Amino acid sequence: MILEYNNITITLEELKKVDRTNPYKVVGALIQVLGDYNPKKNDSFYEKLQYLFGDFQPISEMMRQQIKDRMLQNDKYSYIGKSYFIGSTPENDYNPPKPYKIEVKEGPYTDNEEGFKRLFVKSGGADHDRPITLRLAKDGNFYLWSDSLIGLLTDIRPKESTNIWA
Repeated sequence: MILEYNNITITLEELKKVDRTNPYKVVGALIQVLGDYNPKKNDSFYEKLQYLFGDFQPISEMMRQQIKDRMLQNDKYSYIGKSYFIGSTPENDYNPPKPYKIEVKEGPYTDNEEGFKRLFVKSGGADHDRPITLRLAKDGNFYLWSDSLIGLLTDIRPKESTNIWA
């Protein structure tokens, strides 16, 4: 499914309007949230992320540290979220064209376990699609599951303008 957006990031108010019964839209919202990480002021980022996890899955200090470590590695926080938009590549410094689009795909194990949905997104800086797992709650909404988010934050190729080897 290809999702189209007017903005790369999302506000909490916009996030609360996302149809959480649609797991593809939850993944799209997550990608928009990733673009909001700021190492100096990340309260808004964690508030949005917690909304996607749901109140029954508090974000632990260990997960916060894992996110921080991955985001700060090679200053990825400035481009990791944008890398998941269609047309965003190291060559264009991860600046996707408008309208902003994200493709969320199924894989061979998407519905392998009842109540869970494993979906995939492609980063323009990686060779393979990245998985994200969601869980369907009794309220009919999908929520990010456990630490599957960390897989979206693994290293990607650096921006062309900062790549000393390119």
